Amino acid sequence: MMVFGLGEQKPQGVKRWSGRAAGRAAIARAWTPILWLALAGSIPLVRAQAPVDAAFERFWAARTPAEAAVAARAVTESGANFAQVVARLKQGRAYSAQAPRGIVRLSHRTAAGEFVYTLDVPETYHPGRRYQVRVHLHGGVSRPEGTVRGSGAIGALAGAEQIYVIPYAWRDAPWWSEAQLQNLRAILDAVKRTYNVDENRVVVSGVSDGGTGAYYIAMRDTTPFASFLPLNGFIMVLASESLGIREELFPNGLRNKAFFVVNGGRDPLYPAALVEPYVRHLQRGGVTLDYEPQPDAGHNTAWWPQVKDAFEDFVRSHPRDPVPAALTWETDLTEGTNRAHWLVIDRLTAPAGPNPLPDLNDFVGERARPGGGTPRTVPIARPLFPRSRPSGRVDLVREGNTIRATTRGVAELTLLISPDAFDLARPITVVADGRPVFAGRVEPSVATLMKWAARDNDRTMLFGGEIRVSLVP
Repeated sequence: MMVFGLGEQKPQGVKRWSGRAAGRAAIARAWTPILWLALAGSIPLVRAQAPVDAAFERFWAARTPAEAAVAARAVTESGANFAQVVARLKQGRAYSAQAPRGIVRLSHRTAAGEFVYTLDVPETYHPGRRYQVRVHLHGGVSRPEGTVRGSGAIGALAGAEQIYVIPYAWRDAPWWSEAQLQNLRAILDAVKRTYNVDENRVVVSGVSDGGTGAYYIAMRDTTPFASFLPLNGFIMVLASESLGIREELFPNGLRNKAFFVVNGGRDPLYPAALVEPYVRHLQRGGVTLDYEPQPDAGHNTAWWPQVKDAFEDFVRSHPRDPVPAALTWETDLTEGTNRAHWLVIDRLTAPAGPNPLPDLNDFVGERARPGGGTPRTVPIARPLFPRSRPSGRVDLVREGNTIRATTRGVAELTLLISPDAFDLARPITVVADGRPVFAGRVEPSVATLMKWAARDNDRTMLFGGEIRVSLVP
């Protein structure tokens, strides 16, 4: 088929029109080549919206946070305003109805080796619904290889309809390692790119070594998770020198999330009588913790049918607050562990003066006092975990547009400003250790919004501004 362009002769035999009809014919002839080029894909018919749509399509199609960071630049440069970008990020990507269901075997490779994992996805999965996720950590991490156990299904520990993420650990990559923290971040990011996950109902549970690992994760990487549910685990295993843990552990971070803890009274490894003093210590220190000891249980989960409903009720009643009004975090600045939600600790300094913050690492217990007559006990105080490197801690409280921070050993920090938590049309005030350190408007930024959206891959936790605070001269 031929297309006649401007300046070409009209084919013979076409009647000449006059007046308005001739004008309409001229317009039609002028637009004919443009319409054909548009239909062929050379010229977009809707010019204003196309760059924004294309930029977001590329952003949603990214397979990793690194790819998303590159794609985010096109969104920033597309001309979309802040409100439009917020709305699109909250809406999120379109999920495929063809996503695999049942037992899905996957893996990815890092410098630490190949990490395999399985997903147990409901056969009834529907892309239009947001699904609760349980990350389940198995026990027995001393095996030489991290291979799939059994069918890869959640099996007897199934609960409410949800997506189960089942990673695997081994002797050289136990749950209490930085390699596994990076592994879990990568797995969760990949799952959220394929399945419609409820970001505020992602929990970590585990049995035995997996239960102990849940405590480790809660002290090192709290942000993605709603709650932690250790079963037959024991936090003090992490203090054993035989594990070779080189990272610092900070129990104060446990106060950010709720815990559901089960131990057996006849467990030969971690009996409830051994675990309970530490559970009570955490509760007294402000940790939200439901303790469900099973008096007649050994080191197994035979009690699951009786506990399952309480377990799932706990998960439902403790969703994650993506931008909590109160937050505490302590870090030694090990890679990837200096952030909790909207707080980033950037630089440490030597603490000045006495510690203004009570420390959950200071455990007060009792021991028997030798001597004749009726046995008596005396109080003892000791740290739960030893300290070998400097650390810094920040406790935040947000009231409206005012942020109050109490700090120890922190020189610089960054506060991430969410449009869901702050009124960006009004000034924000930051008071640190009783001293005003910031007062003013935070201009919403599409570039900042996209930077954190690329990292977090989270529709409910968006940050459109940053306040960088220096606490030392």
